[in-house]
Amino acid sequence: MACIRASLLGTRMWRRGADSDGYVANFVESEQIMQLNGHIASFVQVRGSIPILWEQIVDLTYKPKFEIMRNEEAPRVLERHFLDLRKKYGNVLAVDLVNKHGGEGRLSEKFASAVQHVASDDVRYLHFDFHRICGHVHFERLSILYDQIEDFIVKNRYLLFNEKGGKVEEQLGVVRTNCIDCLDRTNVTQSMIGRKMMEFQLRRIGVFDAEETISSHPNFDENFKILWANHGDDVSIQYSGTPALKGDFVRYGRRTAQGILNDGYNALARYYLNNFCDGTKQDAIDLLQGHYIVSVSREVTPTSQKGGLEAVASFPLALLLVLAGFFLTIMSLSQVRYDYRHVFFSTVWASMSVGIVAYVRANGRVFCNRPRLHKPRS
Repeated sequence: MACIRASLLGTRMWRRGADSDGYVANFVESEQIMQLNGHIASFVQVRGSIPILWEQIVDLTYKPKFEIMRNEEAPRVLERHFLDLRKKYGNVLAVDLVNKHGGEGRLSEKFASAVQHVASDDVRYLHFDFHRICGHVHFERLSILYDQIEDFIVKNRYLLFNEKGGKVEEQLGVVRTNCIDCLDRTNVTQSMIGRKMMEFQLRRIGVFDAEETISSHPNFDENFKILWANHGDDVSIQYSGTPALKGDFVRYGRRTAQGILNDGYNALARYYLNNFCDGTKQDAIDLLQGHYIVSVSREVTPTSQKGGLEAVASFPLALLLVLAGFFLTIMSLSQVRYDYRHVFFSTVWASMSVGIVAYVRANGRVFCNRPRLHKPRS
C-alpha cells in the first residue's frame, strides 16, 4: 500500500481546503496491491480536503469556526482540482462524508454547489452524512453508502495482470473520499471500499466463489484489517500527530471500550498539538517549501521579555490552576450543608477558574506557537 502526500503540505488545522491552483491539503493516494498465484491486482483510492478556499483559525477552542474565503473563486478552484483528477485517474466519484449541519454543513453545501459546475458523466458527487447514519459505533451501516456507489466501482474496475504479465483489467476511475480532516471517517470508508474491491479481484482470478467473502477467512480477515488500520494511523500521524480515531473498528471490525478511550485521549492530544506545537512545525514546513524566506534585510532580534503573568504563562500551568480551582469548588460545595460560608468560597474558586479560562482564551497566542520569524515571499 503506497501513500503519497502532495500539494498543500502541512499540519491539521494549519492547512485546510485548497489553494488557488486547486491543490488540496492532506491529499493522499492509497494503492492496494495484491499478488497471488502469479496474478497482480491493484486498486487506487484518493482522499483530500474539501476543494474550496476555507480555513480554521486556531484560537484554543476545541473546534475553531470554519471560514469560507473568496466565495466567488470556489467554482474555478474546484474545477482545476477535478480537472487534475480526471487527467490522472479518469472518472471521479467524490464521496463527501461531512455533517449536514453546523459549520460542516456550510462547507458541504458550498462543495455541492460548486461541484455542479463540473458535474458530468465522468464526475459525480455524493453526500453521505457519516455521523448521522453511522453514529459512533454502527459503522456496519456503511453498507448503505456502498449500495449507492457500487455501480461506479463495478463499472470503473481495477488493474489486473494475469500470470503471463498481460493486462486483463484496467482501472478507469477513482473514488475521492473526504471528511473534514480526511483521516478518521475517510479511513473507515476507504477500508470498506478496499475490502469489497479485493473480494471482486479474488473472485475474478478464481480464488473465491461467487458468494465468498474475506470475512469467511479469519486469518486473512485479521491481516486485511491490520493493514488498513496501520495505513490510517500512518496518514493520521503525519497530518494530526496522533493515530487515527475509530481505528478499533478498522482493526477489529467492531467498536471496543478501549478504542473509545483511545479516541478520547487522541482527540485531546490533537487539541494540544494543534494549539501549542503545530504552528512552529508549520513554519518549518513552509520555510523548506520556499513559501517563506528568512529576512536578510535586518537582523532578527529576540522577542522582548514579557512581564507579569505572561512571563510565566504556559498551557500546563493554566491547566493545573483550572483543575485546582474546580477541585476546590467541588470540595467547598460538599461542605455547604455544614457551613454556609462555603457558598462564598465555592463562588470564589469557580470565578477564579472561569477567569483563568477566559484569560487563556483571550491570550491564546501567549501560550501557543512562537511568532513567525520569516516573511511571505513577495
